[in-house]
Amino acid sequence: QKVKDFMRVLFPVLLNKNHDNYEKIRAILLYIFSSNGTTQENLDKLIQNVQIDSDMIRNWEYLGIPILPSSASEQCKHPRRDRSSEETYQLSRWTPVIKDIMEDAIEKKLDPNEWPSCCQRPPTLNGSRVA
Repeated sequence: QKVKDFMRVLFPVLLNKNHDNYEKIRAILLYIFSSNGTTQENLDKLIQNVQIDSDMIRNWEYLGIPILPSSASEQCKHPRRDRSSEETYQLSRWTPVIKDIMEDAIEKKLDPNEWPSCCQRPPTLNGSRVA
């Protein structure tokens, strides 16, 4: 069942004193990852409730994770594969995007403009030189 209002589900977790800060940070990051970013207002509320340094969340942008959605929406989503016919466990129906990306990399189906570091061909060696 898909969650429609993340904030309504997330705030009780953040306000619960039994959860430590790392669990709360993990919950915030899961929310941000699943929604491809959040608004500045929501991010400020989340950070204020957990009372953490905002850099702990914002530094994920250096890894290519959109924390605040850009106005130009330059983040392009990788097309997802149809996995409805695959056999799954009852509790593990979700497949991470990285699995699709890795499978496409193995099958050499990645766009070289989007993934230049993955699509570079190794230089060919002639018989007289060793790399």
